[in-house]
Amino acid sequence: MKKITFTFIAILATFIISQAQTFTLKSTSVGGQASSENVFNGFGCTGDNSSPALSWENVPDGTKSFAITMYDPDAPTGSGWWHWVMFDVPADVKSLKKNAGSIEAQLAPKNAIQSITDYGAYGYGGPCPPEGHGPHQYIVTVYALKTDKLGVDKNASPALVGFNLTTNTIEKASIVFYYQR
Repeated sequence: MKKITFTFIAILATFIISQAQTFTLKSTSVGGQASSENVFNGFGCTGDNSSPALSWENVPDGTKSFAITMYDPDAPTGSGWWHWVMFDVPADVKSLKKNAGSIEAQLAPKNAIQSITDYGAYGYGGPCPPEGHGPHQYIVTVYALKTDKLGVDKNASPALVGFNLTTNTIEKASIVFYYQR
């Protein structure tokens, strides 16, 4: 009986440790709902258009760089809406400051590229769903990549960046928040 109990405890401890060590994305500046800080300033919306502060932990072995995206699958476009696309973030970076998505603020990591979004601009473009369309989900994802450079430039479309992300992702982690007008 003692041997079975000990074996069970050892298996449970191994499971708990393995679960606690997963690649995880967190934010101190956005919770379950977007605030006016995050909301786009344009297209009929009046927000601060500030990207959330992000941090990640338990980076998988072999990670050579990171990418961050923000996507709205509920946008009435037939293909969703890309709000933020950042890549070539160095492997030693484990967080982004609030508003790092602003090109003008220059808070993004050195040499990181912020490519064009579906707004037709570079950097972060916050939530701004159509009025009365209901709550939209905004999926912020950090990708641990097996390459130093993604191989595309700032003019790459979100679809092209996404293709390159898919072929180079080791692991990814996401958070989701919501917004409606």
